[in-house]
Amino acid sequence: MPRPPDAPLPFAHLRVLELGEGVALSYLGKLFADFGAEVLKLEPPGGDALRREPPLVESGDGAESALFGWLSTNKRSLTADLAGHAGLERARALLPGCDVLLDGRAPAAREGTRLGLDQPHLVAAEISWFGESGPYRDLAATDAVVRALAGVFACTGPAEGPPSLLGGIAGAVTGALAAFNAVAAALWSGAGRRLEISLHEANIAVAEYQAAQSVTNPEVERRYGVNRFAPSSPLGVYRCREGWLGVTIVTPAQFRAFCEMVGLPELAEDPRFVIGLDRLRHADALEALFAPRLAARSAEEWFAEAIRRRLPFAVVPEMAALLATPTHRARDAFGTVTLGAARFEGPTLPQRLTRTPPLAGGPAPRAGADDGRLPPPAPRPRPTLKPAPLPLAGLRILDLSMGWAGPLCTRQLADLGAEVIKVEACQYPDWWRGVDPRPAFFAERRYEKDVRFGILNRNKAGITLDLATPEGKALLKRLVRDADAVVENYAREVLPKLGLDYAALSAERPGLVMLSMPAFGLEGPWRDARAYGSTLEHASGLPTVSGAPDWPPTTNQLAYGDPIGGLNGAAALLVALLHHRRTGEGQQIDLAQVECLFPLAAPWIVATSATGTPGPRLGNRHPTQVPHGAFPCAEQGWVVVATQDDAAWPALARAIGRPDLAGDPALATAEGRRAREAELEAARAAWTRPRTPEAAMHALQAAGVAAGAVLWPSALKRDPHLAARGFWQVVERPHLGRHEQPSAPFREAGRGPYPVQRPAPTLGQDNAAVLGGLLGLGAAELARLEAARIIGQEAVPVSERRARAPAG
Repeated sequence: MPRPPDAPLPFAHLRVLELGEGVALSYLGKLFADFGAEVLKLEPPGGDALRREPPLVESGDGAESALFGWLSTNKRSLTADLAGHAGLERARALLPGCDVLLDGRAPAAREGTRLGLDQPHLVAAEISWFGESGPYRDLAATDAVVRALAGVFACTGPAEGPPSLLGGIAGAVTGALAAFNAVAAALWSGAGRRLEISLHEANIAVAEYQAAQSVTNPEVERRYGVNRFAPSSPLGVYRCREGWLGVTIVTPAQFRAFCEMVGLPELAEDPRFVIGLDRLRHADALEALFAPRLAARSAEEWFAEAIRRRLPFAVVPEMAALLATPTHRARDAFGTVTLGAARFEGPTLPQRLTRTPPLAGGPAPRAGADDGRLPPPAPRPRPTLKPAPLPLAGLRILDLSMGWAGPLCTRQLADLGAEVIKVEACQYPDWWRGVDPRPAFFAERRYEKDVRFGILNRNKAGITLDLATPEGKALLKRLVRDADAVVENYAREVLPKLGLDYAALSAERPGLVMLSMPAFGLEGPWRDARAYGSTLEHASGLPTVSGAPDWPPTTNQLAYGDPIGGLNGAAALLVALLHHRRTGEGQQIDLAQVECLFPLAAPWIVATSATGTPGPRLGNRHPTQVPHGAFPCAEQGWVVVATQDDAAWPALARAIGRPDLAGDPALATAEGRRAREAELEAARAAWTRPRTPEAAMHALQAAGVAAGAVLWPSALKRDPHLAARGFWQVVERPHLGRHEQPSAPFREAGRGPYPVQRPAPTLGQDNAAVLGGLLGLGAAELARLEAARIIGQEAVPVSERRARAPAG
């Protein structure tokens, strides 16, 4: 699916100034540049520090970073020293002609030198590790430190520890997506805004599942071992005759189908293996039975069988195989990057808009290539309207999605002010209300008591419609006529069977934007493959570069693909809506969720393309930050410590009481420390072991060393920094009572978080307000529809459900 040469670029009218350094800032700029914006990257003299990050390629004027090249496609480069008056003045001179300012400087560096305050048209985004306030504001940080403090690592790895730390840029990409959504929403509002984005708070989206579930299911907050997570089992990566297979089993039906697939149908009746937690408790015994069967065939053969059986499995590819996968090549998932004389491939942005796709690859600029060559654009018009309190006020979205990824996408938009109408069916409510078939589950309305559903569906209205009936379909089409967008994550064939695909809905609303979120895309040989968030991670290749060298490919999170897919879905929808606002054109977005994880794997993808190898699996070590890892503490805790650069090493050595190491010239460079890494790790562990994680973190931070306690997700609710920033908001909801909601990771600068306007809806709570208020149905008609179970406010027990099309 190569990009048509005449496809419009939706941001071609925008000019963006990117200043500061860091992967999050660079990826945020890339999201604008690859959709056509003129992004001016303001680098320090000598170039951005990322230009020196491995892997290095020969550009013709020396070695430069392939990762930097991928992050900088289609940008322009200017140089200025922002630490001096002249550099700041150069930045200020550019702003009248810019629409967006992306400011990645540290909060302390911005004090007294904020830019764009005199430009009311400007959307300015201030991006930092921990935000502009709170006790962590000025802490030294790295990608791993921020994710440790966001609760991302605690549940992954061997039961005895250490927690397994996914390396690379996952935290930065996650934060950049949240920042992009806030900036794009501000652009949609048509008024200048100043935004603050915390990368730390953005990454909490990855740990929300465990934080929510731990309220009623504390077993989710344990490390069960490599490739093991509560409450599902099996959930991991298994060796086959050729290759590795990612397996995820959630429902009893899936476990029965899996047992039949491997020729062990009797296991489905074994009382040890009835539910996921029971299987997890007996995982060793269960794996001993089925693992030899998986080893008898290739991963490709098992994957084909899994598609036929509708099981959420995937081949786990190494990076070279991922780059060569025909399904991904056909979707143009990788594009060629040029950096001087160097050419290599990296992931294309996954926001695959059918009418306005992003550029696939492109040139990266040499440092200062546009100094003295930049034509000044006309100053931007000053806004005449006072901006609404929330940027997406007036936008209406119909949300047909369920689970995690789709609802997180629409929650981001609802937090930003969009009117989101969530559509469920009494026969098939959102599966995060619960999937318990027992009568008591329905009689006691337990489907209203799941905190996960409450967190993901706040700020939304909720209605019910049985879309398997002609009346239900007709009512949905009437709602579409006044909607700006539709979001859905059904299995690919469901909406076409119901007559509610994009062709049918756009006939009701010309110019409609519709986001579809299939696992592997709407077309191609894998279009019918089933997937959970863990399946998507397996298929992305991330497990093959994660974990220690002697481990199997290692799953990094219960369901990485879900939150990452949701953030990318919101970004894609906002790009399409911005294009619609300018042109009136609608389109369907084919968001293959597996591709959303490719940017997280980008360091290894570009390394494989540029050098032939992704490099060795380092476990908790780091290619340039030496030593680096998770170190044991008192009370069975752990702390992540990153020697962020050579200058941090002597400070670290002195902080742990080893001045002899600080003064050793052989350890002055990362290369020298690498030769003695085990010795240095042991010295650091000896110092951390008697201290609590928080005490170790603060002592090292006082010395200027990047360190962060490895927090369990539930501990985030007691974190002093998040408390100081008002991150947790207490909400009251029927059936659920008082519970804590995480705030959005973006806010208007100088203000508190966007408030939670309303709790998640109970089933069908807004039927009268929406179907009566918007569509004009009278009380008698609503009563008739409820009697026919086309709408309702109570879930229909499984035993009473009539035959209908599957819901996903």
